[in-house]
Amino acid sequence: MKTTALPIDAVLPDLARVLTDHQAAVLTAPPGAGKTTRVPLALLEESWLSSKRLILLEPRRLAARAAATRMARALGEPLGRTVGFRIRHESKIGPMTRLEVVTEGILTRILQHDPSLAEYACVVFDEFHERSLHADLGLALTRETQRLFRPDLRILVMSATLDCTGVSSLLGHAPVVTCEGRSFPVEVRYLDRARTEPLDQVAADAVRRVLRQEHGSVLVFLPGMGEIRRVERRLHECKLGADTIIAPLHGDLPQEQQEAAIAPAPSGCRKVVLATSIAETSLTIEDVRVVIDGGWLRVPRYAPRTGLTRLDTIRVTKDSADQRCGRAGRTAPGLCLRLWTSVEHHGLLPRRPPEILDADLTGLQLELAVWGVKEPEELSWMDAPPSGAIAEARRLLVQLGAVDYDGVATDHGRRMSELGLHPRLAHMILTAMGWHRGSEACAVAALLSERDFVRGPVKGRGADLRTRLDLLTGTRSHAEDHRADGYAVARVRQAAEHWRRQLGLLRADRTQKAASDSRDGGSWVGSMLALAYPDRIAQRVFAAKGEPTRYRLANGRGACFPERDALESEEYLVVADLDGDREWARIALSAPIARSQLDLCAGTLVHDVDLIEWDERTLSVCTRRQRRLGALVLEDRGLPEPDPEAVRAALMDGIRRSGLSCLRLTGDAEQWRARVMLQRRVEGVDAGWPDASDRALLDHLEQWLGPSLTGLSRLEQLSRVSAATELRRLLTWQQQNELDRSMPTHYVAPTGTRLRLDYTAGDLPVLSVRLQEMFGCRTTPSVANGRLPVLVHLLSPAGRPVQVTQDLAGFWKSSYFAVRKELRGRYPKHLWPDDPLSTPPTRHAKRTAGREHR
Repeated sequence: MKTTALPIDAVLPDLARVLTDHQAAVLTAPPGAGKTTRVPLALLEESWLSSKRLILLEPRRLAARAAATRMARALGEPLGRTVGFRIRHESKIGPMTRLEVVTEGILTRILQHDPSLAEYACVVFDEFHERSLHADLGLALTRETQRLFRPDLRILVMSATLDCTGVSSLLGHAPVVTCEGRSFPVEVRYLDRARTEPLDQVAADAVRRVLRQEHGSVLVFLPGMGEIRRVERRLHECKLGADTIIAPLHGDLPQEQQEAAIAPAPSGCRKVVLATSIAETSLTIEDVRVVIDGGWLRVPRYAPRTGLTRLDTIRVTKDSADQRCGRAGRTAPGLCLRLWTSVEHHGLLPRRPPEILDADLTGLQLELAVWGVKEPEELSWMDAPPSGAIAEARRLLVQLGAVDYDGVATDHGRRMSELGLHPRLAHMILTAMGWHRGSEACAVAALLSERDFVRGPVKGRGADLRTRLDLLTGTRSHAEDHRADGYAVARVRQAAEHWRRQLGLLRADRTQKAASDSRDGGSWVGSMLALAYPDRIAQRVFAAKGEPTRYRLANGRGACFPERDALESEEYLVVADLDGDREWARIALSAPIARSQLDLCAGTLVHDVDLIEWDERTLSVCTRRQRRLGALVLEDRGLPEPDPEAVRAALMDGIRRSGLSCLRLTGDAEQWRARVMLQRRVEGVDAGWPDASDRALLDHLEQWLGPSLTGLSRLEQLSRVSAATELRRLLTWQQQNELDRSMPTHYVAPTGTRLRLDYTAGDLPVLSVRLQEMFGCRTTPSVANGRLPVLVHLLSPAGRPVQVTQDLAGFWKSSYFAVRKELRGRYPKHLWPDDPLSTPPTRHAKRTAGREHR
């Protein structure tokens, strides 16, 4: 079903009818249509809602609070009566509340506590086009609730820019209700040329220009707090006038400042709101007539290679640009100035990929395990979680003790899920409680789950997490040297208090605070971090004089400080935050840890390894016993009784690396190999003759050389081994006899001389024999039972080759006479007969030969 209407009030009756008759529906309405507030209030009037509640999901805390406030104001009631909200660390609902505005993580908690959603009649997913990880998980679990427990439960998915086909199909081909058009037209302008100046300069210039040329307030979209501060500074330097209010808007601001940015400007004034993408959806900023879009946004990106999530600044997508543009047309015709060219706009991506495809899925996998799902495929997804990321998440959860090897949630894992924290931090707090450090762990978790409250460039902040804790408690005077955002500090304290209250730690906190502040100078902080990040325990590595101090992490990565830091003197650190993009990542937050604490804190990552391997430096087998933590070597000592089989395998590895030359194969051994290879070539590779090439012999050392290596561990000891003897292991007794018949080692000349055949000289065996010893021999010598001729090197009396031939009979008839003519003058004492075929062979000169022949 598709319904077209303007404004949204006209489609509400159709939407109500659809939800009366169907389990689910999809509503797509343009930016500025007011669906976030009008739709939920209208649904409260439906009879099928009865006495049950309605949940409205918002992707951001600011949007959830603002939407609830607008709806309560529209009803003329205070927050917490008919309309309330629940967000992280804050809740305003009461017994009369029928409409709860919640952030997406809160829905997951509600579902885990009551999978049937017995108190609720409808779940509304707002701004679903953002495709956050929690939204996808929430929809999958809600759909499962509807399928298993509550066929009467309604699901409504809303968005301004959503491609509705996929979500409609997921919801059983749910009807799509469409509200087309925008309340007021918005003119879109682009830059004439691609900008080369910094974004803050271009944005500030654009603000000054539109303030001169346009009416109403201005909303500027910037990637993050850094850009907001720079633009704000530039605008203050311009002295815009007392009637222009500059209002930053981002998630780290105090609530009163956020509300001031959203509220209408005082009479006779106009506002310039400098906002992140937090103002992109679900917020109505009063009096905005002009939107200036910087074209960038900051998003979290998970890197599986490093196991870190970092913020990336990326180009805005087309659907986000449309959302931002719609902010200018909510109350009157407006203008959207995009700080990029129309050509650049055509190259933008249509929309961002769903977060589930490239996010850290550890939390999602834990929620699935607690829900009772072993494999994500058991649920219905818009986009299924990648199997590789799920496997990685499961490995971490097993390591943390949250799930067993079958993927079933443990009691510890269920308690971790209750905290609503990343599993690493939840594990840290719960484990620390057993050490009577739960209160302190809550403070560490709060510090790590919120943005760093020490402001300024990264290089000037220092990396020691303990200084942040000092700011939190005020226990050290040197903490005052750091620049801290007071509101951010208060927010971290609030988060810590929330988890302490949830875990019943408030009384313990009061009684333990003085003791914990003075107990060990904060050395426990590293132990806390190691519980959460055992894979980021770091060991100082050797650095040459003048080089920066570097650390190797347990996960194999390298790290260093961005500048000189007091922590560089520490042998071991635990790194809580670092930039994982570089070969040597920059450490942003860390704390030292004592070597004595590693076995306790790192759990199963610490283990003993018996190291029996080839040492290229000493050309010998190295036998060591190492205590390791991932890629780190904590202890290294000799192995008293190494496994002989492992030593032999390591020595063979060294032989393979060094090549067969290290065996010093004798000439007999090389001749034997050549004979075997020629027999293999003649008979064919399928006849069962082994491959005696270098590569094959190295590949099969175990078969022919291994038995003789027992007791050896160094390359120099191989001189004790007769390689020629060992090579014969490759042949059976029958094959050895056949080889001696087919590929003889010697040839008996007509004179009776026993001459060696050289099988290593080329493709054919070579016989080197003096010419006079072959007189009368018409047949060329052969091997392979007559199938392969021998290459005969006929020698002069001085032993130098004078002819090479495979055809003796032909030589005597032709080439011999040229050789005779050349050599008989040089060697007159030797026979050079006119008829060599009728002359008896001889090994001697003429006189001796004559006596011999008589």
